[in-house]
Amino acid sequence: METAVGLITTNYSIKHPSALTKSRPAASVPFLGRYRFVDFALSNMVNAGIKTVGVIMPFNYRSIVDHLYTGKDWGLDRKKGGLFLMPGSAFGTSRKGPRFLLRDLIANRVFLERDTATNVVVSAANIIYNYDYAELIRAHNESGADITLLTKTYRCEAEDVSSVYTEDGRVRGFTYGTRFGDEGFLDCFVVRREKLLELIDRYSNVDYLDLFEALQADLPQLDIRAHRVDIYTGTVFDARMYYKRSREMLDPAVIDQLFPPERTIMTKAHDNPPAKYEAGSRVTNSIVSGGCHIMGTVADSILSRNVVVEPGATVRGCVIMTGCVIGRGARVENAIIDRDNVVSAGTELRGTPDNVLVKEKGSERE
Repeated sequence: METAVGLITTNYSIKHPSALTKSRPAASVPFLGRYRFVDFALSNMVNAGIKTVGVIMPFNYRSIVDHLYTGKDWGLDRKKGGLFLMPGSAFGTSRKGPRFLLRDLIANRVFLERDTATNVVVSAANIIYNYDYAELIRAHNESGADITLLTKTYRCEAEDVSSVYTEDGRVRGFTYGTRFGDEGFLDCFVVRREKLLELIDRYSNVDYLDLFEALQADLPQLDIRAHRVDIYTGTVFDARMYYKRSREMLDPAVIDQLFPPERTIMTKAHDNPPAKYEAGSRVTNSIVSGGCHIMGTVADSILSRNVVVEPGATVRGCVIMTGCVIGRGARVENAIIDRDNVVSAGTELRGTPDNVLVKEKGSERE
């Protein structure tokens, strides 16, 4: 019998939507040239030995289905267990903030009923980190708690991360938003499967609430613990955060924390040739993905697959997504260029590190 089953929620909106989430759910936003945010939660589960994972989908699910498909790239195309893509409620994406909507859990109760695992590991997808969930499960089992939250002491303010208040080792309250020194909830928890089914039934008449909103009144009666970790985490709830997290990936120390060799972050495989660099091109402090064709200058940037930088073009401090063309002599600085864009020859697109320019998906500019 499996000790845990996984559940990933993607049916939610972020508080500050941008052009990046106009045509796709937040969980499927591309990251670091080849990944999507959902890859981190899913890989953390698979690396912990979880062989059954359900993903609760939003209404605009196409990009997530296209990316995850059968789960083959995560070893989840299995006869027993595997990957389950499950419907979310239509109500889910209209609420900004809550990421564990009771209505979604109720709608997919059968997924929990049919499994025999002792625990359920539940995670959202907008905080990126690499952590061994087996340690979280072990701490949960040893404590005998009803629910164990994955938390971290924050060294900055984060308005979209919930603060957790503990006393005598037990969680006594939640507040939306964290300040320096607060214990922040990493949107991941483990709960006994039977207890989760019990909670779903208990709060079925307030199914419009987030699970932890509903739990507030019953905290004294529940044994909820916090499992604090000290790891790199990247919160991504708006374009500014996305840009900041992307630029952090140019630091080798951050890459080493997020991608340790013993815990691979898996993603959908693409058969692209290596990037091609023409004579006279110049690339410094950048991540360039397969299939790119570089004829100009690229600095301090991240380029996804099949990006073309034509002669005389300059890309500096940018995130350029799949299939974009930066035309001859164009100059792009401090910008996020979503996929399938053409920046015409001689065009200048400039943002600043604090006010990044975002060009939405497939919007060609003449």
